Amino acid sequence: MSPLLQGALTIFIGVGGCVAYFWASNVVLDKVLFPARGPNAGRNINRANLIRPWLFLLPALLALGLYLVYPVFGSFSRSLYNRTGAEFIGFGNYRIMLGDPEFRTALTNNLLWVLIVPAASTFFGLLIAQLTDRLRWGTVAKSIIFMPMAISFVGAALIWKFVYANNPDIGLINAILVAFGTEASIDVLQIPFWNNLFLMVILIWIQTGFAMVILSAALRGVPEETIEAAILDGAGPARVFFSIKVPQIMPTIVVVWTTITILVLKVFDIVYTMTGGNFGTQILPSYMMSYMFRDDGRATAVAFVIMLIVLPVMVWNIRQARKEM
Repeated sequence: MSPLLQGALTIFIGVGGCVAYFWASNVVLDKVLFPARGPNAGRNINRANLIRPWLFLLPALLALGLYLVYPVFGSFSRSLYNRTGAEFIGFGNYRIMLGDPEFRTALTNNLLWVLIVPAASTFFGLLIAQLTDRLRWGTVAKSIIFMPMAISFVGAALIWKFVYANNPDIGLINAILVAFGTEASIDVLQIPFWNNLFLMVILIWIQTGFAMVILSAALRGVPEETIEAAILDGAGPARVFFSIKVPQIMPTIVVVWTTITILVLKVFDIVYTMTGGNFGTQILPSYMMSYMFRDDGRATAVAFVIMLIVLPVMVWNIRQARKEM
């Protein structure tokens, strides 16, 4: 079957199945279970109206249970077995993982990513959003800064691999060093600790555009009356920005911050493409990937640890988003 015909058939079956499900479920609810006739008609209508929303939610709940809840419990169960899945070892994979120096390095690097990338992306996004709002060509500048968001992480990593290349004819950093009289070129991706910062620059470059767009919209929502009142009281541009605008958009800043934090905890493509986790750049997702095809139980244990780290941040993000509604 051709892909086009297969796609059309899938859409037809999916849409038709949904329509048939909702029609049949409502018929059963209104005609069979709670018919709107007889002495109990009013009570049956109320009961049917209480159940009807769950009929609409049931397909989504089943999909979430199948593709989200079940894999979580399945992954945790798998992490309690050995590499072949034949022997139950309890929390043995977790004990081995916690005692592995490479895991501690990955955890430390992940902490650095969480502390630096969201803060830098949010800061630069907020700064650019404020500055471009005052420029005549601000829309063009925002479009250019947002452009990296359209690039995949692997594509962005390959672009920056040329920037960091250990060759003054290709690498921008080494070309600058040669221009200042340095003879020997350096590979910045092999310098301990600093190579992590060079990798973080890539994600900051990508996520600054996202932060800028969200925070620019929030800044435009600040009431002009408060700004005019501050100016009449003698506040300068910096004071207006930090004392008037920033406090009013703080919930949006927190949402942007936590959204980027969740992304950082799951980032894998950049590290894997640039260094493969070598030279002290290992992070939890790349550490998990290194065991994926040789020790499934240990890799699943790392995946479960990542989920436990992401979960509180996600809950906090949802709560902050609800406060803005």
